[in-house]
Amino acid sequence: MRKRVLMFISGLLSGAIPQVAWAEGAGGSYRGIATLYHFFIALILIYGVNDIFGKTVMYFTAPVILVAMYFVADYVSA
Repeated sequence: MRKRVLMFISGLLSGAIPQVAWAEGAGGSYRGIATLYHFFIALILIYGVNDIFGKTVMYFTAPVILVAMYFVADYVSA
């Protein structure tokens, strides 16, 4: 369990730090903050699927939710 938590935190940090660097004041766009918002929305949706339908269904829907949120964040920031 501890290994999974450490892997999750390291993945979150390595994925979030470049997003934060694309801040609007630094000459970037809203892509960074949109990606972070959609990441947290995806976590809530995945937790809801796990809570309602169980772990087996969550394993199949989690990748679909993550890919959909990635494209939504990309569409919003364009």
